[in-house]
Amino acid sequence: MPLPPTTPPPDAVLPPRAPEAPAPGTRLGSHYEHCFGCGPQHPGGLRIDAVAGEGLDVTAELLVRDVHQGGPGLAHGGLLTTVMDETLGTLNWMLHAPAVTGRLETDFLCPVPVGSLLHVRAWVTGVHGRKIYSAGEARIGGPDGPVAVRAQALFIEVKLEHFTKHGRPEDIGKVLDDPDLMKRARAFEVNP
Repeated sequence: MPLPPTTPPPDAVLPPRAPEAPAPGTRLGSHYEHCFGCGPQHPGGLRIDAVAGEGLDVTAELLVRDVHQGGPGLAHGGLLTTVMDETLGTLNWMLHAPAVTGRLETDFLCPVPVGSLLHVRAWVTGVHGRKIYSAGEARIGGPDGPVAVRAQALFIEVKLEHFTKHGRPEDIGKVLDDPDLMKRARAFEVNP
């Protein structure tokens, strides 16, 4: 059986930015405090802090640290894939659509040395039913630096039940018991 493509079909659309989407320039912060990609409470997490763009796009930055190594002095490829997945997942906030990763394709164009600032930009390329297509790139040193990683993804829009059915009950309980409605809603907004 062929794998689903990460390129949108010809009849996909680029919907308008959701009225509930964060304003351009807004720091998106964490969708869940213990998320490996963006959570401030995850002890070994990346703590990626994305910023809403003008349209259906986001940017993020990550300082590649010693704990991110694969080969000596270089970022681990799996970690770079996680950076792309996390940043692409934040695009769902622009659509106000909870979604999970269905497929992610990552291309590595050059090594990323420890100590590098990685600038990531991601954008929606199309929506077709529950399928959200996106692409992104990570550049070394800033938005005009050399492209180190490119990715394309297919996200699938899901209902809240996806998380409550498949997540650990104690973690779901903590989120649902939080009196802060905004934090509770945001925990289920993007790919966990």
